[in-house]
Amino acid sequence: MAAIYKFLSAYEPLIYIGLAIGGLFAFRWLWQSWNEWRRAVYSLEREFALGRMGRSIFVVILILALFFGELIAASFIVPNLPASYFLPTATLDLLATPTGTISPQLATQLALTPRPVPTLSNASGCISGKLIIDSPKPGTEIKGSIDIKGTVNIVNFGFYKYEVAPLNTDTWATIAADRKPKQNESLGAWDTTVLTPGDYQLRLVAYDNQGQSTPPCVIPVRVVPP
Repeated sequence: MAAIYKFLSAYEPLIYIGLAIGGLFAFRWLWQSWNEWRRAVYSLEREFALGRMGRSIFVVILILALFFGELIAASFIVPNLPASYFLPTATLDLLATPTGTISPQLATQLALTPRPVPTLSNASGCISGKLIIDSPKPGTEIKGSIDIKGTVNIVNFGFYKYEVAPLNTDTWATIAADRKPKQNESLGAWDTTVLTPGDYQLRLVAYDNQGQSTPPCVIPVRVVPP
């Protein structure tokens, strides 16, 4: 269903145009059929005209049903779906926990991941005004539950997610996600108490409405005991 909803949302204008064109032909067919039936003199002629009018009515009803189905899906269903519904299958299980909280299993995995000697560096891949983490700052010491702030505002925006991994590793765990673009505001919460104190990297990834990701914004942070 995710693929269907993504298609209906991404191609909404084209679908409306196609249905409008189809509707014009259907109503024209209905009008002609009704005129033929009205002008028919012989019973057999009226019977054939009535059959054509019935088929045209069916097509009109079908197009109207498709129109209202697209309207309901694109305007009411899709905007209210959680962002996790549109995440790639491989990361869906990582979002099964509450927003801003990593599951104990993932926390254990992160804690047991071998880490090289930490070397905190500057942010990478961040673009001001489009994809950036403003808070925490690169290299900041953090503890407890924090509020991540920044900007996610790319062309054809679909959704974003933010992830954590031990420094200099690729063991990424999704923390949370959202389907609303952000501009210098809260991206979401992060409870760091489940992590072993140490050096980590925080990654912000944005996806367009086709499900394609942009280069992520990554910053190093240091988790300290609360």
